[in-house]
Amino acid sequence: MKKIFLLLVTLIMGISFAAVAMAADAKTNFANICAACHGQKGEGSPIGPALKGNAFVKGSDAAAIKATILKGRSGKDRKHPNFPADMPPQALSAADAEAVANFVKSDLQK
Repeated sequence: MKKIFLLLVTLIMGISFAAVAMAADAKTNFANICAACHGQKGEGSPIGPALKGNAFVKGSDAAAIKATILKGRSGKDRKHPNFPADMPPQALSAADAEAVANFVKSDLQK
């Protein structure tokens, strides 16, 4: 019984640490990849729109945001014609893109 308890505690701690690491990676990925256009705090820049308070971010689920991160937006899919550049597809793994999408949808909105 004691071994099962220790195994469960170890498993729960491992999952907790993984979630913290994933959140840190999402913030780092945002800072390294997205912030150049969208601003360090998602406030936007002359190159890309603000993500903080953005109607698409607020009204979409993380899967739609992830799809935008991975596929980008250009041509008829562009939503912000006043900005000079298309949103290029980002070379992130699906898991990293999902983590960034969740970060943009939650922590970045604070």
